[in-house]
Amino acid sequence: MGELDVDRLTTVIEDFNTIFIRLPAVRRLNFSALSVLHTLDRGGPLRLTDLLATEQLKQPALTSLITKLEQDGLLERRADPTDGRASLISLTAAGAEIVNSRHAHRVSKLAHLVDQLTPDERAVLASSVDVLHRLTEISREDAE
Repeated sequence: MGELDVDRLTTVIEDFNTIFIRLPAVRRLNFSALSVLHTLDRGGPLRLTDLLATEQLKQPALTSLITKLEQDGLLERRADPTDGRASLISLTAAGAEIVNSRHAHRVSKLAHLVDQLTPDERAVLASSVDVLHRLTEISREDAE
Protein backbone atom coordinates (compact mmCIF):
# COMPACT_ATOMS: atom_id res chain seq x y z
CA MET A 1 0.00 0.00 0.00
CA GLY A 2 1.36 3.45 -0.93
CA GLU A 3 1.90 6.53 1.17
CA LEU A 4 -1.17 8.49 2.19
CA ASP A 5 -1.52 11.70 0.19
CA VAL A 6 -2.93 13.94 2.92
CA ASP A 7 -3.32 16.86 0.50
CA ARG A 8 -5.50 14.75 -1.81
CA LEU A 9 -7.41 13.31 1.16
CA THR A 10 -8.15 16.85 2.34
CA THR A 11 -9.39 17.89 -1.10
CA VAL A 12 -11.57 14.79 -1.40
CA ILE A 13 -13.10 15.40 2.05
CA GLU A 14 -13.77 19.05 1.15
CA ASP A 15 -15.40 18.01 -2.13
CA PHE A 16 -17.43 15.29 -0.41
CA ASN A 17 -18.63 17.78 2.22
CA THR A 18 -19.73 20.14 -0.52
CA ILE A 19 -22.20 17.59 -1.85
CA PHE A 20 -23.02 15.88 1.43
CA ILE A 21 -23.64 18.56 4.04
CA ARG A 22 -25.45 21.07 1.86
CA LEU A 23 -29.02 19.94 1.96
CA PRO A 24 -32.06 21.98 0.99
CA ALA A 25 -32.90 24.73 3.49
CA VAL A 26 -34.77 23.60 6.57
CA ARG A 27 -37.22 26.17 7.88
CA ARG A 28 -34.83 28.82 6.51
CA LEU A 29 -32.18 27.99 9.08
CA ASN A 30 -28.67 29.08 8.23
CA PHE A 31 -25.54 26.97 8.56
CA SER A 32 -24.70 28.36 12.02
CA ALA A 33 -28.17 27.56 13.36
CA LEU A 34 -28.03 24.03 11.96
CA SER A 35 -24.53 23.57 13.38
CA VAL A 36 -25.75 24.52 16.87
CA LEU A 37 -28.65 22.06 16.58
CA HIS A 38 -26.33 19.25 15.46
CA THR A 39 -23.78 20.04 18.19
CA LEU A 40 -26.47 19.87 20.87
CA ASP A 41 -27.82 16.65 19.40
CA ARG A 42 -24.39 15.02 19.61
CA GLY A 43 -23.18 16.64 22.84
CA GLY A 44 -26.32 16.85 24.89
CA PRO A 45 -27.18 19.91 26.95
CA LEU A 46 -24.29 22.40 26.92
CA ARG A 47 -23.46 25.76 28.37
CA LEU A 48 -23.10 28.74 26.08
CA THR A 49 -19.35 28.76 26.79
CA ASP A 50 -19.12 25.15 25.57
CA LEU A 51 -20.91 26.09 22.35
CA LEU A 52 -18.55 29.02 21.85
CA ALA A 53 -15.67 26.55 21.68
CA THR A 54 -17.27 24.56 18.87
CA GLU A 55 -19.31 26.99 16.81
CA GLN A 56 -16.70 29.55 15.72
CA LEU A 57 -18.95 32.50 16.51
CA LYS A 58 -18.35 35.48 18.77
CA GLN A 59 -20.34 35.46 22.02
CA PRO A 60 -22.81 38.22 21.00
CA ALA A 61 -23.61 36.45 17.72
CA LEU A 62 -24.03 33.06 19.40
CA THR A 63 -26.15 34.53 22.20
CA SER A 64 -28.42 36.16 19.62
CA LEU A 65 -28.66 32.91 17.65
CA ILE A 66 -29.49 30.88 20.77
CA THR A 67 -32.20 33.41 21.70
CA LYS A 68 -33.72 33.18 18.20
CA LEU A 69 -33.66 29.37 18.20
CA GLU A 70 -35.23 29.38 21.65
CA GLN A 71 -37.99 31.75 20.45
CA ASP A 72 -38.55 29.44 17.47
CA GLY A 73 -39.10 26.55 19.87
CA LEU A 74 -36.02 24.61 18.77
CA LEU A 75 -33.93 25.06 21.93
CA GLU A 76 -34.62 25.46 25.62
CA ARG A 77 -32.58 26.74 28.55
CA ARG A 78 -32.69 25.42 32.06
CA ALA A 79 -30.61 26.01 35.15
CA ASP A 80 -27.33 24.12 35.33
CA PRO A 81 -27.68 21.84 38.36
CA THR A 82 -23.95 22.20 39.10
CA ASP A 83 -23.93 26.02 38.88
CA GLY A 84 -27.11 28.00 39.47
CA ARG A 85 -25.63 31.06 37.72
CA ALA A 86 -25.33 29.20 34.42
CA SER A 87 -27.84 27.71 31.99
CA LEU A 88 -27.77 24.52 30.01
CA ILE A 89 -29.03 24.74 26.44
CA SER A 90 -30.70 21.69 24.92
CA LEU A 91 -32.81 20.69 21.95
CA THR A 92 -36.57 20.63 22.15
CA ALA A 93 -38.53 17.91 20.37
CA ALA A 94 -38.90 20.25 17.39
CA GLY A 95 -35.15 20.89 17.29
CA ALA A 96 -34.43 17.17 17.50
CA GLU A 97 -36.88 16.54 14.65
CA ILE A 98 -34.92 18.89 12.38
CA VAL A 99 -31.67 17.09 13.19
CA ASN A 100 -33.28 13.68 12.70
CA SER A 101 -34.89 14.60 9.38
CA ARG A 102 -31.61 16.01 8.06
CA HIS A 103 -29.83 12.81 9.12
CA ALA A 104 -32.45 10.66 7.42
CA HIS A 105 -32.11 12.72 4.25
CA ARG A 106 -28.33 12.30 4.32
CA VAL A 107 -28.67 8.55 4.84
CA SER A 108 -30.98 8.35 1.85
CA LYS A 109 -28.71 10.48 -0.33
CA LEU A 110 -25.58 8.55 0.65
CA ALA A 111 -27.30 5.18 0.20
CA HIS A 112 -28.20 6.23 -3.35
CA LEU A 113 -24.57 7.10 -4.05
CA VAL A 114 -23.16 3.98 -2.36
CA ASP A 115 -25.51 1.81 -4.42
CA GLN A 116 -23.66 3.00 -7.51
CA LEU A 117 -20.28 1.75 -6.26
CA THR A 118 -18.82 -1.59 -7.20
CA PRO A 119 -18.76 -4.31 -4.53
CA ASP A 120 -15.00 -3.77 -4.11
CA GLU A 121 -15.48 -0.01 -3.69
CA ARG A 122 -18.20 -0.61 -1.08
CA ALA A 123 -15.85 -2.94 0.81
CA VAL A 124 -13.11 -0.29 0.85
CA LEU A 125 -15.59 2.31 2.03
CA ALA A 126 -16.89 -0.01 4.76
CA SER A 127 -13.36 -0.61 6.02
CA SER A 128 -12.78 3.16 6.15
CA VAL A 129 -15.66 3.93 8.51
CA ASP A 130 -13.76 2.96 11.66
CA VAL A 131 -10.69 4.92 10.56
CA LEU A 132 -12.74 8.06 9.90
CA HIS A 133 -14.42 7.61 13.28
CA ARG A 134 -11.00 7.35 14.93
CA LEU A 135 -9.85 10.55 13.21
CA THR A 136 -12.91 12.29 14.66
CA GLU A 137 -12.06 10.99 18.13
CA ILE A 138 -8.45 12.18 17.80
CA SER A 139 -9.64 15.60 16.70
CA ARG A 140 -11.88 15.88 19.76
CA GLU A 141 -9.04 14.79 22.05
CA ASP A 142 -6.71 17.36 20.47
CA ALA A 143 -9.30 20.10 21.07
CA GLU A 144 -9.39 19.41 24.82
